Amino acid sequence: MNVMGIIFTNDASLGELTNKRTMASLPFGGRYRQVDFALSNLSCAGVRHVGIISRHNYQSLMNHIGDGEEWGLELEEGGLEFLTPYAMSSTHTYRGKLESLNYAMDFLEYGAEDEMVVMIDSAVLSNIDLNKVLNAHVASGKDVTVVAKSGICNGEKVIDLALKVENGELVDMVVDYAAGEDYLASMDIFVLNKKWLMQQVKEMIARDKFHMDRDLVLGGWQRGKVSVNIYEHDGVAMFNESVEEYFYNSLSLIDKDIRHDMFHGNHPVYTKVRDRVPTYYGEACDIEDCLVADGCMLDGKVEDSILFRQVTVSKGAEVENCVIMNDSVVGEGCELKYVILDKNVTVTPGAKLIGTKKNPIIVKRGDTV
Repeated sequence: MNVMGIIFTNDASLGELTNKRTMASLPFGGRYRQVDFALSNLSCAGVRHVGIISRHNYQSLMNHIGDGEEWGLELEEGGLEFLTPYAMSSTHTYRGKLESLNYAMDFLEYGAEDEMVVMIDSAVLSNIDLNKVLNAHVASGKDVTVVAKSGICNGEKVIDLALKVENGELVDMVVDYAAGEDYLASMDIFVLNKKWLMQQVKEMIARDKFHMDRDLVLGGWQRGKVSVNIYEHDGVAMFNESVEEYFYNSLSLIDKDIRHDMFHGNHPVYTKVRDRVPTYYGEACDIEDCLVADGCMLDGKVEDSILFRQVTVSKGAEVENCVIMNDSVVGEGCELKYVILDKNVTVTPGAKLIGTKKNPIIVKRGDTV
């Protein structure tokens, strides 16, 4: 089965967390980046030709991925390609995924005409067996397969693409709408025939249409021009489309069942290897229900938190319900609750930072507070 993959790095705004990085390069789960899930899903399905489409702020992403060795993408013909259609331009207004694909047409033209394309966004994380999705797509005979998840639509959260299925058949579809609980939420994973996709992109752009969800999938389905198959994912799917969701989903990894599904469910999740010493637990430390990476120095009290590599929690410090990224330092006597510390943050001794579940305090990368 000939398959190529396309990863969209996504530019959804998570405030200070994504001001200088893409969603794809956002740290997650103690030692990973969000793009690791998409890369691992593709790699474990045997996809060896992968393009990563990014518009700006992609330097840290390129540094993280390198030549793709950790995901086995440097070994096969095709390998990994970074596709940057707009480079660092600040004057071009992004109009949708179809326009990005149009700029990446040279990449799509590579390889066999009967090749299939798997497109994955970086804001929705899952550990999914893409071989099952690909087989379901072929068996359906439909133009597009959309991977979707139940339990996400709730009448409040605005969903990019929501789908209603009755007796196994798609009966309704809406975009950018807070659909009710009887709808499935698209996980922004699509499978399409490459030749068909290239033709559709050219036709859509020629008609001044640029949006994958609204113009190609919904519009084509409504006109009877595009047939749509729904593949329902039965595992965990994390929609990190807001700071609140990112914070909630990060802390949910403390639950061993969720953690196992995300990191070991269908296959391992690979990431860039960094050799660090083991974490040091001081005599006075008190660590309870935490996910702790390597290289940390822990002398304080930490509960229900995620600690990335080389985090320091000093004596007398109390950390609760926090996400603390690489190389951050929590000084003596500090109190942190519902806080996200980006990389290389220093919290000076005695400081107190108290947020809430819905509005965690974010301290941007490199700051001292």
